[in-house]
Amino acid sequence: MRAITYTEFGPADTVLSLQDIPTPDPAAGEVLVRLHRSGVNPSDVKSRAGSRPGVTKPPFPVIIPHSDGAGVIEATGAGVDPARKGQRVWIWNGQWQRPHGTAASHIAIPEDQAVPLPDGVGFETGATLGIPGLTAAQAVLGGDIIAGKTLLVSGGGGSVGHLAIQLARWAGARVIATASPGTSTRHAQEAGAETVLDYRAPDLAERILAANDGHPIDRAVECEFGPNIETLARVMAPLSTIAAYGSAADMTPRLPFGPLLFKAIKIDITLIYILPDAERALRIQQLHDALAEGALTSRIHATYPLEQAASAHIAVEQAGRHGAILLDCT
Repeated sequence: MRAITYTEFGPADTVLSLQDIPTPDPAAGEVLVRLHRSGVNPSDVKSRAGSRPGVTKPPFPVIIPHSDGAGVIEATGAGVDPARKGQRVWIWNGQWQRPHGTAASHIAIPEDQAVPLPDGVGFETGATLGIPGLTAAQAVLGGDIIAGKTLLVSGGGGSVGHLAIQLARWAGARVIATASPGTSTRHAQEAGAETVLDYRAPDLAERILAANDGHPIDRAVECEFGPNIETLARVMAPLSTIAAYGSAADMTPRLPFGPLLFKAIKIDITLIYILPDAERALRIQQLHDALAEGALTSRIHATYPLEQAASAHIAVEQAGRHGAILLDCT
């Protein structure tokens, strides 16, 4: 099979290479998926670059990157219903704690990590349902019922934020989003945000409250927890929740504990890779329901041929991306 591999950390155009390696046979409980699309996420790029604190070398001798993907089951291992052969599926946790991910023509993976792709949903969308889709679903829907509530979604023009806005609207919430002016703002508006504010505004807290008719926010979906915690402490309602899934710009934030304490604000940090099975199954069903009702679409920024994986990684690292970056694995 054709696969993108790396054996050491470093720049994408230095360490990533296209290789021909044996196609794996599915083990007991596994399926072999012929991949059509692979999703390239920031976490994949950081893992390849070696930017995780305390990690000095790759955890396996040869790594095929990427956790997300979509394709067709080509073979089944022992204990798997042979009727699954030919089924269209999407992949989650493809390269999580294992050496071989989805940046390849094939992947052998436990069958529960190959989710049947709903009718009418393309491989492009399927390749965004793993990290972006499940993160958005958990951050938006992983707490109390949000119908009639107001949600604040930061990074509303990004892949997770764009999906989060749509899921919040689908669930009956009002959405205020933050984004960069221009294309990101327009995308957040198209996704259903009632108001989109410039995330760099010096009076952002006041603008958020004004956009909500002076009322505080019921739930926040936060992509940059550290830089935004001071603003969040000011705008969140008592007993509200900050659902945080990122803080790349400040990984050791200082918390304004007093304001958070006297509002009893809950900080709910989401790492979708280790979501418990029951919660994951529920979020998958919610994503499928929203797709079936036409309430959810994925925005694709660009699709690169498999052999241009380095260019795809560089595109994820650069600013100005408006949607998911995919690889064409066919």
